[in-house]
Amino acid sequence: MTRTADAARTFLGYRRIAVTGVSHAPRGHGSNAVYGWLKENGYLAFAVNPTVAQVEGDPAYADLRSIPGGVDAVVIGTRPEHAEATMREVVDLGIPMVWMHRAFGAGSVSAAATAYGREHGVTVIDGGCPLMFAENADRGHKFMCRLLRLTGAVPRTV
Repeated sequence: MTRTADAARTFLGYRRIAVTGVSHAPRGHGSNAVYGWLKENGYLAFAVNPTVAQVEGDPAYADLRSIPGGVDAVVIGTRPEHAEATMREVVDLGIPMVWMHRAFGAGSVSAAATAYGREHGVTVIDGGCPLMFAENADRGHKFMCRLLRLTGAVPRTV
């Protein structure tokens, strides 16, 4: 088992990251917050949404396979019932890391997707948010990280 903080550092060390579930109507969507933060912090972020052509003025991709040049890591920000299909695509493409976004409730975490990914060698962070572990995390994300570790929504190890 790897400490989540260590896995988060590895994840944030990748530069080409896809974010699934990014919405054309960004208000209140965790995926959009992650996507925007990645772009603002120098990452090559790719929006994945099969129902729109653009998100926040950027191209949106129908799936991970459609992203030119591929990606190094994926944030799953869709409903949990879509996570397993995404994880199967991750495995098929040989992507080494996935972060399933979760603050409260189930978020995007799927036990089946987590198990499938880990069985196939993918490092899966199954809860929390990349912004909670960033060196420049805002106070709100830092507080949420501490709180959600206590509740188990952010795992201590992956």
